[in-house]
Amino acid sequence: MAAMQDHALVKICAELASCLSISLASARRKVELTASREEVRDLEGRKAIAERLLEEARSRPTEGENTSGSQLDRLLEAVASEENFMVED
Repeated sequence: MAAMQDHALVKICAELASCLSISLASARRKVELTASREEVRDLEGRKAIAERLLEEARSRPTEGENTSGSQLDRLLEAVASEENFMVED
């Protein structure tokens, strides 16, 4: 049987997912992993962790060098030695 979820926790996780551009399941997993690292087991503690992660995500810059979009762009750039690589014949 699936565990009952607190509506407020799910709402915070949904906001976190939206802010980080990840799925709700990934956001919930991120909160659960942080809670387990900090040895927090109660619902109120997990809500506090989710709110903290949300505030950290909101405080990250939205423009400039350190955004997730610019990081993805850097990762997708072709390296000079791989520019002419062909996947298919």
